Formats: sequence, structure tokens, C-alpha cells
Amino acid sequence: MKIKIPDTLTADLPDNKWGKLLGATPVVMTVVATLLAGLASSEMTKAQYERAYAAQIQSKAGDQWAFFQAKRQRGEMQRNTLDLFAAQGIPATGEDAPPPPPAPGLSPEIDAALQAVRADAPAVTLNPMLAKLSPKTIIAAQLAAKEHAGAYEALTAPLLKKIIADGSVTARLKFNAGRYDHEAQLNSAVARLYELQVRQGNFSAERHHGRSQRFFFGMLAAQMGVIISTLAMAAKQRNLLWGLAAGAGLIAIVFAIYVYLYV
Repeated sequence: MKIKIPDTLTADLPDNKWGKLLGATPVVMTVVATLLAGLASSEMTKAQYERAYAAQIQSKAGDQWAFFQAKRQRGEMQRNTLDLFAAQGIPATGEDAPPPPPAPGLSPEIDAALQAVRADAPAVTLNPMLAKLSPKTIIAAQLAAKEHAGAYEALTAPLLKKIIADGSVTARLKFNAGRYDHEAQLNSAVARLYELQVRQGNFSAERHHGRSQRFFFGMLAAQMGVIISTLAMAAKQRNLLWGLAAGAGLIAIVFAIYVYLYV
């Protein structure tokens, strides 16, 4: 038995603007789906990069905190030795280490973000602050903090050489105790700026990850438009199915523009 296909399913598309528009819809939706797939993949790659870079910065922050801890311990060792001398009736002589020069000023945005990090503020409070910060501004603050620490080392180096040349053990211990304390605080300032950069990197990674998911959803909507429009070319109710396809494609495009601009 030969099956006859209804004429409504085998008829060609009308040779007018409507027919051309209906025939072009699957192609347009395919292009849109491909673009959205590329954007989703790109955003996911950026998220992975931000995570990896934040891990590298976290390592640098750990180094600064290690310097901080080591210098604090060295300072305590100097004071403990001075206490032993004092218990034997040997007073400490010499001068304390000079304080560091004035620290470079931080922008109000960085200062507010640092205070929020030290207070362990929730993400709802901290993330808007991180979004306003420029990565270049944080890097510039890190360089200024490192230069500040280097300036203090340059300041104390000749003074320490003079004390060592004088041969007074208690004077050297007293000077080094204060010097290590000041240097530890300078290292902690650098470490906190690195921690701020790590948090900003993680925030950026989460943002790119969220954008990737939304672009993926838009791609699915565009692919749905391709499927429906293709079916509309072979079905009787072309107007309804094409309307659904066009609506799905329009939603995908609008959603992608919203994600790209505002998410």
C-alpha cells in the first residue's frame, strides 16, 4: 500500500517576503546559537583563568604572611634575649629602631574594601566594593606598599651597621627587636593588598561563570528556535510554529544582550 503525503506537507514555501523570512529563520537561529555557544565557552575560559590567577596571587600573599610571622618571631627572640640579660643585671643600651616613613595613601575605595575584608564582611557587602575597584589600582597600591617596605630597609641598614660596629650586643638586640616589628607590619600591609586582589579575582571568576551559564541558556533557546522553525516548514500550522520559533529566537537574542551588558 502506497502512502500518500498530504499536499500541505509537501508544498513549497510561498514565493514572497513571508516565505523568504520563514526559510531564513533556521539559518538565523543557527548563527545566533553558534554565537551564544562561543560566548558561553569564552566566559567559562575567563572564569578558569581568573581562578588560576587568583591561586597564584594567593601564593604571593602566603609568602608575605610567612615573612610577617618570621619577623614577629625574630622580634620576640630579641626581646627574650634582652630579658635574660636584664635578669643577669645587664641593662639594655642603645636606641630603638626608627619608625617607618609615612605610608603611601590608599584610595577610599581600597581602604573601605580592606576594612571590609578585615571585618570578614559577607559577600553581599564586599562584592559591590570589589566590582568598583580597578585591578590596576590594586596593583599600583601593592607596588607602593613594597616600595615603602624597601625604603624602610634602606633607612635601617646603615644604622644597623653602625650599631654592629660599636659592638654593643644589647643595643643590637634592642634595635633589631623594634626593626623586626616594623618590618612585620609592612609585610602585613602588602599581604592584605594581595588578599584583596585574590578576592577580586574570585569575584570576577564567579561573574564570568554566571555569564557563561546564562549564555548557555540563551544558546538552548536559539536551538529550540531552529528546531521549531524547521518543523514549521513541514507542518500545516506554519504561522503558529514560526511565531514560536521567532519568539524563542528573539528571547535568546534579548537575553544574550542583557547578560553581555548587565551581568
